[in-house]
Amino acid sequence: MLNVQIICVGKLKEKFWTEACQEYAKRLQAFCRFAITEVEEEKVQDNPSSAQIGSVIAREGERIMSKLPKNAVVIAMCIEGKPKSSEQLARTLSDFAVSGSSHVVFVIGGSWGLSDEVKQAASVRLSMSPMTFPHQLARVMLCEQIYRAFQINANGKYHK
Repeated sequence: MLNVQIICVGKLKEKFWTEACQEYAKRLQAFCRFAITEVEEEKVQDNPSSAQIGSVIAREGERIMSKLPKNAVVIAMCIEGKPKSSEQLARTLSDFAVSGSSHVVFVIGGSWGLSDEVKQAASVRLSMSPMTFPHQLARVMLCEQIYRAFQINANGKYHK
């Protein structure tokens, strides 16, 4: 069974976001071993300089890198990534499983983005949209899309 993990910076602050992620995690149990790993978000002062932002991204990146399992396929969620349809994401997950990959990790950076080190470790750079979403909503949306991808691959009724 495929292991699917989301590594993300920061904690969910609202109960409804947490409950949404928990619901998708419960649904995903039928298809994979699913886990969400949170790493600590760096505190940033108001109006940080470019150097301070770079430092924040680097420290968060180090925390992310320390959590990446060996031999995992890494998918970096980043603005410069390529958008995929739900069907294309389903095919991507299926292709990884067929090729013998047992662990797929999606990475969501902090509000300032992902470090170059994390992006370079990724096999795929994926963008949800050119639009900007609240950080916490992005996590829920990713959980839903992973669930949808498994439903598509199983010919389930969830995806119409």
